[in-house]
Amino acid sequence: MSDTRRDTTHVQEPSLSAERAGRIPRRWKERVLPAAIARRLRDRRVKLPVYAAAGLLLAGAAWIAVTAVLARNELLAAQRSLEALRQHLAQPAAAPAVAAGPPTTRTATAQAAVRSVAGHAARAHRLTTGPAWFPAAHLPVAGGPVRTVRGIAEASDRLTRDVLSPMARTVAELGSSGTDDGRHLNLSALRRVAPLLEQASRSASEVRADVDDLPHGTWLPATDRARTQLARQLDRITPLTHDAAAAARLLPSMLGADGPRRYLAVFENTAEARGTGGLPGAFAVLRTDRGRLSFEHFGNDVELSEAYADLDLGTDFDGLYGPNAPTRTWVNSNMSPHFPYAARIWAAAWQRHSGQTVDGAFGLDPGAVSGLLAASGPARLPDGSVVAAHNVVDLSERASYALHPDFRRRKAYFLDVARAVAIRLLGASTDPARRTDLFSALHRQLGEGRIKVWSAHSAEQRELLARSFGGALPAGSAPLAGLVVNNAAGTKLDYYLDRRLVWAPGRCVGGQREVTVTVRLANRAPVSGLPPYVVQRVDDPPYDTRPGDNRLLVSYYASAEATLSGATLDGRTTQVSHGAERGHPVFTLDVELPARGTRTLVLHLLERPWDRPPVVLRQPLVRPLRATVLPNGPCAG
Repeated sequence: MSDTRRDTTHVQEPSLSAERAGRIPRRWKERVLPAAIARRLRDRRVKLPVYAAAGLLLAGAAWIAVTAVLARNELLAAQRSLEALRQHLAQPAAAPAVAAGPPTTRTATAQAAVRSVAGHAARAHRLTTGPAWFPAAHLPVAGGPVRTVRGIAEASDRLTRDVLSPMARTVAELGSSGTDDGRHLNLSALRRVAPLLEQASRSASEVRADVDDLPHGTWLPATDRARTQLARQLDRITPLTHDAAAAARLLPSMLGADGPRRYLAVFENTAEARGTGGLPGAFAVLRTDRGRLSFEHFGNDVELSEAYADLDLGTDFDGLYGPNAPTRTWVNSNMSPHFPYAARIWAAAWQRHSGQTVDGAFGLDPGAVSGLLAASGPARLPDGSVVAAHNVVDLSERASYALHPDFRRRKAYFLDVARAVAIRLLGASTDPARRTDLFSALHRQLGEGRIKVWSAHSAEQRELLARSFGGALPAGSAPLAGLVVNNAAGTKLDYYLDRRLVWAPGRCVGGQREVTVTVRLANRAPVSGLPPYVVQRVDDPPYDTRPGDNRLLVSYYASAEATLSGATLDGRTTQVSHGAERGHPVFTLDVELPARGTRTLVLHLLERPWDRPPVVLRQPLVRPLRATVLPNGPCAG
């Protein structure tokens, strides 16, 4: 038995030639051969699925790699088309025809560019969908970049399909909807496109939220950078869609679609600072009727020097500004940075002075006029001189005081400037070749806060309060860093004022955060050579001053519930007055600012540990505020 087992174990497999020759032993055919065949089949059944799975993975990876490159090329092409569109729209229509073309050509070019962008984005989206991309995007860790690329392509497709394309159709609709005389705005067309703009606004917000939900940090930095770039683009586009939708809701009624309207337009002279910008000087009464605009009256602060408003704006308002009588002194009517307060005072004062009730008010400064004239073209004064974008700020806030030392002649000059500018802007608003550029410039000035709007109609005013051009001081709960100065000397020296603000968070103590606010004010006025009216001191201080010295009421509007633990002026401890406005603590100091001098105010505050940086309040003056907000980390515990 043992010999038999040993022979069976050690006998070798017959060769293929032996099998063909028919010399295979019987026992091989009956016992060993079937076992060998079964073993081979079993090995194949195990290996084939493994090979198939590996092949599928390699094919899927290859497919993702190839389609990712193709999708990237499509997205880059879409980006180039978007940049070409941006440059095309930035080219003023008043430029040579070869560069810009007539409005109809510009609109057609813009639509073609949007279609090109949409085509590239749609192809990129199609390339990143399918059976390979979906499971890869859901792999732990490794799938992060895949999900990001897929999300970028989908967001780009939605952006062009649901946002840019409807807005391009809106522009075409408004451009093709002419009026009988071509001299007024077609408000019915604006109402027709309002639903399109509303949907585009909602879609933009949804796309922005989807992009924010994508992985922010993956193992592939290139995809992270692409996501960040798209998010930044959406941060610019989304507010534009919101503003366009708001304009479609507000403009028809405000421009007289449902009956004539009247508005008080007040020009603020930022050479003498006030809370909303500058001292209210010249003004005009604007009438709107079914899209047609006209000016009924021009005046200046002398005309309204005796006008007053019988308004009660609350105990906080009286506590902060009462000593300066803002409701009874026209030139002090806008000391608060909350524009609706100033607008209500202006409307009430005008009603008492003229008997006319206005439907709203606008505030604008020479910086805003400069931006509008850049789009409309220059205005010509009765004496033949020209007021243009490059010189209107200097003429109205510096040079005019030397050109017209006589008070009455200077006031008449300011009215001439106001009339000429108003006529020029009205002409541009009804000129199809300039209208688009003018409205783009208007939107920029509204966004910068240099033009502010208030409506006496409650529904419209609620909408305006939510927009930057409503000029509202943010309501109580928002973290805020607000530097506001009011000229207390009666000079015109704020033309030379530099302002810097640094908000620096510190350690957390007892559930609150230490915050240090540093304010630096520099008076760049020359010590000689300025006209007497510019440097005159109407405050009659009890101390000696020199020509060029200035005096400011410096107020800091802090985050809700903030408390002051200490303050210094130029390194020395100082006392500041305390007040409140719209839920924000307000700390104010009277500061003498010598010519060519700098003062540094430091406030030490305790604030709630906010999880977001404060909103910086930017008072629009001649020289922009330079503000720095340092990083704000979470408080432990």
